[in-house]
Amino acid sequence: MAGQRFGNNYNCEHLRGEKHTKSHDFPSIELNLIHVATKYFSEENKLGEGGFGPVYKGTLPNGKEIAVKRLSRTSGQGLQELENEVTLIARLQHRNLVKLLGCCLEGNESLLIYEYMPNKSLDIFLFDSTKAVQLDWKRRLLIINGIARGLLYLHEDSRLRIIHRDLKTSNVLLDDEMNPKISDFGMARIFGRNQSESNTNRVAWKLWSEDQGLVLMDPLLGQSCVATEVSKCIHIGLLCVQEDASDRPTMSSVVVMLRNNTVTLPRPTQPAFSIGQLVLKSAQSSPIVELYTVNEVTHSDVLPR
Repeated sequence: MAGQRFGNNYNCEHLRGEKHTKSHDFPSIELNLIHVATKYFSEENKLGEGGFGPVYKGTLPNGKEIAVKRLSRTSGQGLQELENEVTLIARLQHRNLVKLLGCCLEGNESLLIYEYMPNKSLDIFLFDSTKAVQLDWKRRLLIINGIARGLLYLHEDSRLRIIHRDLKTSNVLLDDEMNPKISDFGMARIFGRNQSESNTNRVAWKLWSEDQGLVLMDPLLGQSCVATEVSKCIHIGLLCVQEDASDRPTMSSVVVMLRNNTVTLPRPTQPAFSIGQLVLKSAQSSPIVELYTVNEVTHSDVLPR
């Protein structure tokens, strides 16, 4: 049925009247089906709002639940660039990455369709005292390990090597079993975000160096936490934000450190941050290895740590 085409070999055909070369095959779903699935982007189906635009829950005719990101028309994202990015992301498959199911570039709409995560994002649990109690230390450690494995895949194990650039709790989604899945990987490049981030790493550092790292622990963890494991996670986190990128561990090393309790961790140096200031290292200081194009997909390969 024309209104229900959804698969790996269907190309977006209605592209705002712009010239389109059918050189990429990637999952696509027609706009009329998205309209029905989301009840025409109704408020009751709205899951949230991000810098890229709103996200809506939808249900396909076969009962499959989806999350639809409706990219803002003011995001400045070029059509060809968006198509290339979707082609790239569609190739990524890992249990700790949210799966891209398809896209819709039709009329004035730019839509990304992802698998639906019933437990929404990690920040909803961490910053809500009534929900945070559902995340005891064992579950939080599983989430930490899952995030590390997802980043390891992006950095080292995938053919494409993606640097997330915007990892935060709102970009870590939870499935029905509370397994973490990283979302918006590669999206920072799509939206051209240049967000400033307030800095708390100096405080992490000060408490840890004074053997008071556990002060950072969520008091709701109570008796469920293992002090040595909490301290180790803080230690690893500090290693990951050292001033010199060459001193930071690779994600493969981070995964090993998290899993192995007998590994001796090096002592981190003080992060290159100051209280109340922005990060001193600019994005321009990231070591660019090369810029290359594969199958018309432009990709900057930044050295991942």
